[in-house]
Amino acid sequence: MQRLLASSLVAATPRWLPLADSLLRRRRPRCSPLPVLLFNRRSWSKPRKVSRGISMVSRKVNKQGDHCDEGMLSHILWWKEKMERCRRPSSMQLTQRLVYSNILGLDSTLRNGSLKDGTLNMEMLQFKSKFPREVLLCRVGDFYEAVGFDACILVEHAGLNPFGGLRSDSIPKAGCPVVNLRQTLDDLTRCGYSVCIVEEIQGPTQARARKGRFISGHAHPGSPYVFGLAEVDHDVEFPDPMPVVGIAHSAKGYCLISVLETMKTYSAEEGLTEEAVVTKLRICRYHHLYLHSSLKHNSSGTSRWGEFGGGGLLWGECSGKSYEWFDGSPIEELLCKVREIYGLDEKTTFRNVTVSLEGRPQPLYLGTATQIGVIPTEGIPSLLKMVLPPNCGGLPSMYVRDLLLNPPSFDVASSIQEACRLMGSVTCSIPDFTCISAAKLVKLLESKEVNHIEFCRIKNVLDEIMLMSRNTELSAILNKLLEPASVVTGLKVEADILMNECTFISQRIADVISLSGESDQAITALEYIPKEFFNDMESSWKGRVKRIHAEEEFANVDMAAEALSTAVIEDFMPIISRIKSVMSPTGGPKGEICYAKEHEAVWFKGKRFTPNVWANTPGEQQIKQLKPAIDSKGRKVGEEWYTTTKVENALTRYHEACDNAKNKVLELLRGLSSELQDKTNILVFCSTLLIITKALFGHVSEGRRRGWMLPSISSLSKDCIAEESSSEMDLLGIFPYWLDINQGNAILNDVHMHSLFVLTGPNGGGKSSMLRSVCAAALLGICGLMVPAASAVIPHFDSIMLHMKAYDSPADGKSSFQIEMSEIRSLVSRATARSLVLIDEICRGTETAKGTCIAGSIIERLDNVGCIGIISTHLHGIFDLPLSLSNTDFKAMGTEVVDGCIQPTWRLMDGICRESLAFQTARREGMPDMIIRRAEELYLAMSSNSNRTLAQQEPSMANSSVKGLVEQPDSLRTGLELPSGAFGLLREELESTVTMICKKKLLDLYNKRNISELVDVVCVAVGAREQPPPSTVRRSSIYVIIRSDNKLYVGQTDDLVGRLRAHRSKEGMQDATILYVVVPGKSVACQLETLLINQLPLKGFKLINKADGKHRNFGISLISGEAIAAH
Repeated sequence: MQRLLASSLVAATPRWLPLADSLLRRRRPRCSPLPVLLFNRRSWSKPRKVSRGISMVSRKVNKQGDHCDEGMLSHILWWKEKMERCRRPSSMQLTQRLVYSNILGLDSTLRNGSLKDGTLNMEMLQFKSKFPREVLLCRVGDFYEAVGFDACILVEHAGLNPFGGLRSDSIPKAGCPVVNLRQTLDDLTRCGYSVCIVEEIQGPTQARARKGRFISGHAHPGSPYVFGLAEVDHDVEFPDPMPVVGIAHSAKGYCLISVLETMKTYSAEEGLTEEAVVTKLRICRYHHLYLHSSLKHNSSGTSRWGEFGGGGLLWGECSGKSYEWFDGSPIEELLCKVREIYGLDEKTTFRNVTVSLEGRPQPLYLGTATQIGVIPTEGIPSLLKMVLPPNCGGLPSMYVRDLLLNPPSFDVASSIQEACRLMGSVTCSIPDFTCISAAKLVKLLESKEVNHIEFCRIKNVLDEIMLMSRNTELSAILNKLLEPASVVTGLKVEADILMNECTFISQRIADVISLSGESDQAITALEYIPKEFFNDMESSWKGRVKRIHAEEEFANVDMAAEALSTAVIEDFMPIISRIKSVMSPTGGPKGEICYAKEHEAVWFKGKRFTPNVWANTPGEQQIKQLKPAIDSKGRKVGEEWYTTTKVENALTRYHEACDNAKNKVLELLRGLSSELQDKTNILVFCSTLLIITKALFGHVSEGRRRGWMLPSISSLSKDCIAEESSSEMDLLGIFPYWLDINQGNAILNDVHMHSLFVLTGPNGGGKSSMLRSVCAAALLGICGLMVPAASAVIPHFDSIMLHMKAYDSPADGKSSFQIEMSEIRSLVSRATARSLVLIDEICRGTETAKGTCIAGSIIERLDNVGCIGIISTHLHGIFDLPLSLSNTDFKAMGTEVVDGCIQPTWRLMDGICRESLAFQTARREGMPDMIIRRAEELYLAMSSNSNRTLAQQEPSMANSSVKGLVEQPDSLRTGLELPSGAFGLLREELESTVTMICKKKLLDLYNKRNISELVDVVCVAVGAREQPPPSTVRRSSIYVIIRSDNKLYVGQTDDLVGRLRAHRSKEGMQDATILYVVVPGKSVACQLETLLINQLPLKGFKLINKADGKHRNFGISLISGEAIAAH
């Protein structure tokens, strides 16, 4: 089929020879459709249409010339892809009438499809050629019309109906009324399309002469159409600007280039991680995405991007979106692409506003941003909503969001913090802080479409800054915020220069713009002419500029209004007086002076009025002068409307005077816009400065209401090590950021972090909340903001990384464990001694034993790095691993017994918590009691990873390595081994003692009703080359290992088989004998274990884990020798 098509293309015209050759040589690429030019999508199944399309286009080329040069080929293919995505039945029918021989998609053989010179279609084709990938809307009278490809897009995405219905003999055509233009543009830009708008030159034209047209502007996603805004008296909604984004890769890492056409700026952030790039793509709405060819070759050397090595996350993010590849120098080539997209001159320059990452923390990863609500996430408390009051949205909220996503350098954070501290002590009143989007300022000034309302707002911004500079308290705040504003705008402005420029611009606006309180521009009011007429004619230009600048035009309007009033009085009033004198109470002819709003005219309106019957009466002369009123097109308005030549002339004079005055006002407004274009940078800086000021004032007010405090932040140098005091973080009285301490529902905790924490605790005990709270406090602190704590000392971390529970991604074909490993890999690889790493429930998504080992290895790695962090887990087998740790402490979320029930305290404490409270949690969440009771029965048969540390001869806080039962391998073969007879006596004595102690304890627990029934104590021995029976599987038990040196080790487990296997894997322990007792539940096992450790030495037995008996808290065991308080 490809060869047949290529041969047909060659036969049609030699211009398609390169395309035909490419079709013959290769298969269709994945990312673009088969380039079947000149055909519609159904041509393949209907050979008749194929031959018709070829022959018709061949004739068309011969007769009218080829309207598609080779440069348009890629654009036509682009539109063909868009047409194939149409899904509405009406738009799909329109696409069947398209051809792909010109950039409009018009078939010249159809009705109204001519592309001859002088036709509207040819004029539209010329406009379309300048911006081939924009939807073209052309003004035709009271409508904006689109044809071909553009008509299909309007029907598909703007919900418009095609002109002429769906008749198959005419070209696709659609449009919208002039009054609906804004809505149509919003619909198209919301779908990602750019729109080119062509306006008609207004004014009288000769008969049958075509009106002149010009491109009045463009509408892009994030950049609205602003033509004509200078003459309106309302504001326009201005969305966030949407950049063109390019991504490249180099030896430094990933580079993200962002170009804002509106601002004429670009930034190039280098050295980013793959996760940081993906995060920025997720939170940024961009207009176009370009991927540099350097991404095709990743670290593994393969060109199949994303299949091996690095690049997988970015590939997953981009693969489902529209993007294009580009080559060459990333920055220069992307700027060229932007000039091409927006039709800019090649000489258009872009200002570099890149903020260096040197000295700044890494941008937040996506997982971190979503899990603390910086990016809105369902089910996660929004940190952004807690930082600012509800009435401080919009631009201030966007600034705080960007600040949290991209934490500043230490110097900027210090400036922000000092400004917040000063704001908290301000006693004077503060301004309203007028906020204007910088992109809106630039767009309106550049297009000279700033209206008088926007000029007044600009003046308010400048006056508020000058007001702050004159106030002692506020000027100190202003000076502190100059540096943060400089970082945001990429502009460096000194305080004295700023004040001078503000004074000059404010005064210049005051000289031209009419401010409130001026009374020399009142709307004309004359006795016999309706007030609504003068209001409609003059309100669109009066009150905009000072009258002194347009005195002549204003005076002409006043004189023309007087002349109109005189003409109306002389020609209409005698008739009205005559009518009133003869009117009967039962009704009769009526007449009055009325305002015809649709025609912008003042006419005489007479109901049941026939002028020729009024002969030889007063007013006869005026009646004879009456003539039917006509509209602008020369058509009679109606049977009731009349006018006179004198009134029409006066009306024309008045309209001309108003038009001249309006044009003069617009000239002055646009002249002021042009004059201030040179001050754009200052205005952008001032606007940004006030946005930051308003955001921080709002933050301080909300923070004080919530009981937050400003922390002390300390700088971390590149050479600092974890042991230095500057790397410690102290959070005293910290509480979850989403709770209000004033309501008394927040639990306060003290967190002293100088190392890595391994955090354990029951379900619902507050582990995840602790991680989120610490992460939020640290992030707010390094940004210079207030934190939810009584006091805090926070290092300026180089990165803050939080990983919470992962979920699977079926679209990417990845399990939850794969996602978790990918994210944790990023955290581990980027962690330094200056990082804060927080991982919740590590390795929860895989098989327990191997997951425990992976978790232990990750903890070791982070311990070696020396970072600060918290790793929470339910994998208590980690404490049985022979880990080498020197920078890790063990913390737990505490529990307490209340009325015989174990409950969490939500307080951080030292130690290890082994109780999960799984049954209680399930019951609290409404699980039926029948299921819970059965689960408790099955719990006796459950197996989980061991959660007790192996015996240590001398536990040490300085080195928390978990040692085995064997002190030294050589000591196991000394002469201390007991003969078999002596060993048998020891075993019998031990069995008797263990049975007695256990029976006594279980009886005591039964009497206290801590256990439901009294069970028999059966002490079973497992000798060499023996294994515990299957009945011990998933049942809690205590055990005693008898070593060959006559020393004992006491432990408890839910997996006796696995635990014995682990002990016997040690050298010299292959033939170890154990005694075990199955007990009713894990909590009982823990208590019996502690009791045996404490009492067996009193009976003369030697224990190697005697220190473990010092712990007296249910569910809590100590690594150090210090006891902890009961909870």
